[in-house]
Amino acid sequence: MSTSADRLNLVKQLEVERNEVAARRPSREEAEAAVGTLIRWAGDDPGREGLIDTPSRVVRAYEEFFAGYMVDPAELLERTFEEAEGYDEMVTLKDIRLESHCEHHMVPIIGKAHIAYLPNKRVVGISKLARVMEVFAKRLQIQEKLTAQIANTLMEVLEPHGVAVVIEAAHECMTTRGVKKPGVKMVTSHMLGVFREDSDTRREFLGLIGR
Repeated sequence: MSTSADRLNLVKQLEVERNEVAARRPSREEAEAAVGTLIRWAGDDPGREGLIDTPSRVVRAYEEFFAGYMVDPAELLERTFEEAEGYDEMVTLKDIRLESHCEHHMVPIIGKAHIAYLPNKRVVGISKLARVMEVFAKRLQIQEKLTAQIANTLMEVLEPHGVAVVIEAAHECMTTRGVKKPGVKMVTSHMLGVFREDSDTRREFLGLIGR
């Protein structure tokens, strides 16, 4: 079980990483110029009527796609509730829509996530589970790392008896290019605490999400 010092170190580490990203972030003008370069490299003219506003549109879209770099997921979990009337059973949020981008080809990863935790005296608002997932998803990712980041953050900050995360997603880097295999989904899981140690608890979670 993590300690207060562990949680503090996690928060500090995330803050340092966020500040480093902000410090090296190019200006909007530089980003738009880079998009124009890519348009020219693709063989088109960024100055023609249909593309003249494309660089600014792409940059605005990137602000949305990658907004997770500017958010500390640990802060989202600061408010918890201890008045749960002794509730000590599994809390599961399933079929959460997931949209991310592959860090290798910068194309979409589309799927769903299932998140569960076994509370230890306190619970968190269920929307926070989805928001923590979204913070990490709105970064350049590989699915394995994304799955672990969600689970590890929930475990460190909430200090529950256990956390389980399963992600099922299609990667357009292999459905629209390369081997071009549509309909394929990648499934990853990360189990911590009782979900890793107790097969009955793990089986209950997997049953709840239909796996």
